[in-house]
Amino acid sequence: MVVYSFYIFDRHAECIYKKHWTPRPASTGSKTAQSTGLPDLGQQPKALNAEDDAKLVFGTIFSLRNMVRKLGGPDDHFISYRTGFYKLHYYETPTSLKFVMVTDTRTNNLRIVLHQIYVSLYVEYVVKNPLSPIEHPGGVGVNCEMFELGVEQFVNSSLMD
Repeated sequence: MVVYSFYIFDRHAECIYKKHWTPRPASTGSKTAQSTGLPDLGQQPKALNAEDDAKLVFGTIFSLRNMVRKLGGPDDHFISYRTGFYKLHYYETPTSLKFVMVTDTRTNNLRIVLHQIYVSLYVEYVVKNPLSPIEHPGGVGVNCEMFELGVEQFVNSSLMD
C-alpha cells in the first residue's frame, strides 16, 4: 500500500496538520481531451501548493459528506471514495476534527486506522499536551514533535509496504 498524504482539519475548516509522503499520480490532459472531444491545447494543469491542496481536499470531503447525509439520512456516514488514481479515507471525531488519508486505489478501508491515529497519537500527544493550544486560530497547526514522529512511525510500520 502507498500512502500519499494525511490531513487533519479542525471544526473551523482549517487544516491544522498535513504530511505528504509520495506525490499522487497526475492524470494526463490528453486522455481527458480525447474523452471529451475537445482539442488538447497542450496546457498542463498548474501544480497546487500545499495550502491550495488542503483546501481542495477539505472542499471535496465537505461536499461528499453533505451529499451522503442528504441522500442517505442522518445515520449514513461518508467513509471513503476512490478515483482511478487514488483513494481518500475519512474519519470525523465527535468534536468535528476530520482525519483524511489519501492512498493508492488498492487500499482497503482505513477508517479504523484513522481512529487509531486519533486515539493513540492525537489525543495522547496533542490534546493532553498542556503546551498545545486548544483551538488553532488562523491556521496555526499542530506543532508537536512527538505527534509528528508518532504519525511517521505509525504509517511507516503499519501501512507502507
